[in-house]
Amino acid sequence: MESDRDAPSAARKGPSGRSTAARPGAARGARTANTRAPEKKVKVAAVDEVETIAEPETPTKVEKAAGSTASTDLVVKPSKAVKQARKAPAQPVTASVSALSVRNLSKRFGGHLAVDSVDLEIPAGTFYGFVGPNGAGKTTTLAMITGLLRPDSGVVRIHGADVWRNPAVAKRSLGVLPDQLRLFDRLTGAEFLHHAGALRGLDRETIARRIDDLVAGFGLRHSLDRFVSDYSAGMVKKIAIAAAMIHSPRLLVLDEPFESVDPVSAASVIAILKKYAEAGGTVLLSSHSMGLIERTCDAVAIIADGRMLAAGPLAEVLDGESLETRFVELAGGATAVEGMEWLQSYAD
Repeated sequence: MESDRDAPSAARKGPSGRSTAARPGAARGARTANTRAPEKKVKVAAVDEVETIAEPETPTKVEKAAGSTASTDLVVKPSKAVKQARKAPAQPVTASVSALSVRNLSKRFGGHLAVDSVDLEIPAGTFYGFVGPNGAGKTTTLAMITGLLRPDSGVVRIHGADVWRNPAVAKRSLGVLPDQLRLFDRLTGAEFLHHAGALRGLDRETIARRIDDLVAGFGLRHSLDRFVSDYSAGMVKKIAIAAAMIHSPRLLVLDEPFESVDPVSAASVIAILKKYAEAGGTVLLSSHSMGLIERTCDAVAIIADGRMLAAGPLAEVLDGESLETRFVELAGGATAVEGMEWLQSYAD
């Protein structure tokens, strides 16, 4: 191996231990094996090809054009790894076919099995409804899907990223409207939305632009300067949905988003969500309104007693019946009310 004196113009290791190219002003060449040449300015060619490699590499060879009387050009040859990387074609980033994949999801509270081995597959770009009677396990299932509640068993993947093994990547693609919503209600509407965007890493200009679009779409412009604590229940829902969408997630999970929302506002929100789904976004929406689910969703899942009774495209699940009729059939059917004859008489 040649010493630094034998190759004064070759790449040398800097303070960090990485290879660095010879600087302008380095020696033009060695006079003898043991004598350092005086420093002169040289012109460095192909600077854009000099690359720093994090892993240890063999010193790059510096070739000098022999017999030239003009100023010498230093040509730094890239390493073999760099050459191969440049030749390799760029790999396209492909979206996962499934926006949400749930396998064998279970949760027990004491002796009560709230969710029993639930499976669910939601393709990207789907407007998916999620229905069930009170206490069926809907909210518990959604809480586990979004990483708010740890399951006893099972796997949840959002566009291929495991919610519990790789939460940072999975939750980057996720927007959530949870049950029992708690907001920073001592902020104004504008401050709350800005805070939501900043938490997602958006810059000020992007946040301002998106807030302007969201408040126009959700009809919140007149309320931006008021504290969230002064909002009605329906307005709280709307600004919470706006906050869930501000970072443009690939999957929206909304638990009872239209509770307390007036029909006009609900129609506006549904139009926004449909446009979002048409552009490739995915919506998982929980609701007790069978008519709303049947009108707006492409697919539906029905859960009861912690078990998934049916899931798939709306037409397949309905099987020619209305969602309400199908839901009652699958969830246990109507029961006759007996023993309340006293309701047929009056106290006065």
